[in-house]
Amino acid sequence: MGVEIIFKIAAVGILTAVVNQVLKHANKEEIATLTTLAGLIVVLLMVLNLIATLFDTVRTMFNL
Repeated sequence: MGVEIIFKIAAVGILTAVVNQVLKHANKEEIATLTTLAGLIVVLLMVLNLIATLFDTVRTMFNL
């Protein structure tokens, strides 16, 4: 699971960077900023899900 999440985060980053560059060359800087922000939010939600899973694992491990 560790390598898969790294690849997913990298894929979102690469896709966001490509879309950002295309929109900047089309003089749509506002939309480019919004797509970058959307990519950041997607990655943060993925990491937040992993942290929640970690806390659940710790809770079960220590019977809390």
